[in-house]
Amino acid sequence: MGSLAPMPAPVVTVANLRKRYGNFTAVSDVSFDVAEGEIFGILGPNGAGKTTTVESLQGLRSIEGGEVSVLGFDPRTNAAEIRRRIGSQLQESALPDRMKVWEALDLFGSLRAGGRDWRELLGDWGLGHKSEARFGSLSGGQQQRLFVALALANDPQLVFLDEMTTGLDPASRRVAWELIRRIREQGTTVVLVTHFMDEAETLCDRLVVIDAGTVVAQGSPQGLIARYGGGARVCFSHGDGNLTWLRNVPHVTDVQRNRDRVEVRGDGPVLAYVAAALVERGIAPVDLRQERATLEDVFLALTEEEPE
Repeated sequence: MGSLAPMPAPVVTVANLRKRYGNFTAVSDVSFDVAEGEIFGILGPNGAGKTTTVESLQGLRSIEGGEVSVLGFDPRTNAAEIRRRIGSQLQESALPDRMKVWEALDLFGSLRAGGRDWRELLGDWGLGHKSEARFGSLSGGQQQRLFVALALANDPQLVFLDEMTTGLDPASRRVAWELIRRIREQGTTVVLVTHFMDEAETLCDRLVVIDAGTVVAQGSPQGLIARYGGGARVCFSHGDGNLTWLRNVPHVTDVQRNRDRVEVRGDGPVLAYVAAALVERGIAPVDLRQERATLEDVFLALTEEEPE
């Protein structure tokens, strides 16, 4: 048997990171590695410590405890070296209102020899018609796209994207996803902070879930779904009758009802057993289906975040 291919070397290593603001503990115990060439996600509720973590990695926040390495450098002593090699789109960003789009891209690209051509970035991010526009005249979505383009202007080895697609319409989000995949294919490692579960599930090779300053789970999206997603769900519509007897069907663990919608939870071949049991009792719902658990199910199970 051939040996398994080794995992790529980590470009980011975080061990027991801690950060406090006065009496408030923003990050109490965060540990993870980011492998070269992957899209790595950081998820968590508002106030969980996500932004503090990524800003600490870039040397923008002091580190009070733990060990951190970014591209082989310690942010506490080599923040300038790190920033020359990374791109960063922060959650709170701003430019002078009178600065033109092309001027911003040209400036950021000049910070490192061999930076990207700003004309190419304008086209990639749908801003070609806005090259002469001033920052203050851009819509929120256009400003967001510009900030992501600026994060890539110096052709970084590693890029941090914090809530990258906030403010973008659904079509623009899909375009942004394809561009992020392209960034990775060109050899840049991506650390993506997001609160969009579909975005993380679609893009990320691996991710961590942070809650109250602590990592509560990490792994691939599909691995986390398999572990925390609550098993299989069989759903159908049925208006009359008591269906609690379905709890006695093999592989069924729970039955819940919300008006006409019935949801049966279980494991293994639960769909086949539920279908057979329903038909045996003369019930043949036309919308019987098995629904796959999503990363959102995992997120809610791990963080117990109440819907707004």
